[in-house]
Amino acid sequence: MGDRRRWQMDAAVIFRLLHGAFLFHLATSQSFIGVNYGTIADNLPPAASTASLLTSTSIGKLRLYEPQPDLVAALAGSDISILLGVPNSDVPSLASSPAAAASWAAANIPTTVSVSAISVGNELLNSGDPTLGPQLLPAMQNLLAALPAGSTTKISTVHSMAVLASSDPPSSGAFHADLAGSLDPVLEFLHQNGGPFMINPYPYFAYASDTRDETLAFCLFQPNPGRADAVSGLTYMNMFDAQLDAIRVALDSKGYPDVDIVIAETGWPYKGDAGEAGATPDNARAYNGNLVAHLKSQAGTPRTPGKSVDTYIFALYDEDLKPGPTSERSFGLYQADLTPNYDIGLAKARGTAPTTSGQIGVTPAPAQVQPGRGVTPTGFCVTTGGAPGSTQQAQQSSSCYEPAGATSRRGHTGMRQFVWFGILLGLAMLVQSGRL
Repeated sequence: MGDRRRWQMDAAVIFRLLHGAFLFHLATSQSFIGVNYGTIADNLPPAASTASLLTSTSIGKLRLYEPQPDLVAALAGSDISILLGVPNSDVPSLASSPAAAASWAAANIPTTVSVSAISVGNELLNSGDPTLGPQLLPAMQNLLAALPAGSTTKISTVHSMAVLASSDPPSSGAFHADLAGSLDPVLEFLHQNGGPFMINPYPYFAYASDTRDETLAFCLFQPNPGRADAVSGLTYMNMFDAQLDAIRVALDSKGYPDVDIVIAETGWPYKGDAGEAGATPDNARAYNGNLVAHLKSQAGTPRTPGKSVDTYIFALYDEDLKPGPTSERSFGLYQADLTPNYDIGLAKARGTAPTTSGQIGVTPAPAQVQPGRGVTPTGFCVTTGGAPGSTQQAQQSSSCYEPAGATSRRGHTGMRQFVWFGILLGLAMLVQSGRL
């Protein structure tokens, strides 16, 4: 009897531990969806309204391009973590001395909300200012030294896809050799200090350079013939996974398989000028909605199955003062009056999210050949300058892969974890009830 009682007590402890772990898994499994907060606008809602909007959604992370004290104060006590940006214009100051970095940190790093990471600059290596590259690493080092003792905040920087010299197929992913002088020391810094590699992939620009219907399906996570990477033997069914795996290969090739990737920006415009193919509400809803569903499924990519990445959707609001084509001012999930431009299932009350079944509508556009540009050959896309989240024009362009294959070799790590949790919980419950 004593042995049985001891077994039952042990089972109760196991049950509580497993139940806690299961709840933790549920709580953290959706924490990788974030959003960008751009401020090139004159009609943004009050900080309190934005904070209320964010906490009413399943968005768990917010990227700020520069310190926003009012918004941070409004988010105090919430579960939303901050990816804080250092403007490119501040990088020389931070690089100049540890004291300058310490002063910036004291003035701008919040203490009332969680700061998951600080991005020193945005697309700085492709900003067109060659003086910034050599100052990037010193600025990152000085800011890291300025963090409070015991801080878990990571220091990194955000890149555009233009840092890649090759990405088609994903197994050929490689960084531009002429960036090595500035980029390689940054990669070593991330490796040494546990920082993520942050980058801004935009499948929308891939479609803009090749407006065939099959490319649109690749980009929107919709049914398509797919394409196989003959070198790796992996099969890709959406552009996002292929771009992500090309980045992964580039990092691995440099010797940094331990450096995680964070998608600091990605999105799709819901409106554009006459020559901007695919910029429609249906396509924006399809891309962002299916992206969220893909992330929540934890399917991962063919190269890293079962692993979702922290992903920040661009953007929370439209930025009505941004220069350039209409699409640049039309990436917002919400209007300034807090109404959604389209629904992708982010509201907590709804409890539903779009699926990747291909049921979210698309609006194909006929291929348009712009003067001097032409249609990009099959398998390639072009990451052009002027990424939506940046005020700079990228000076380099890069090919990016149009994913592929009839069936995907996705792992089911997330599902297997749930199955094992269920089996162990069931056994613990049986022992506790005296049936075992």
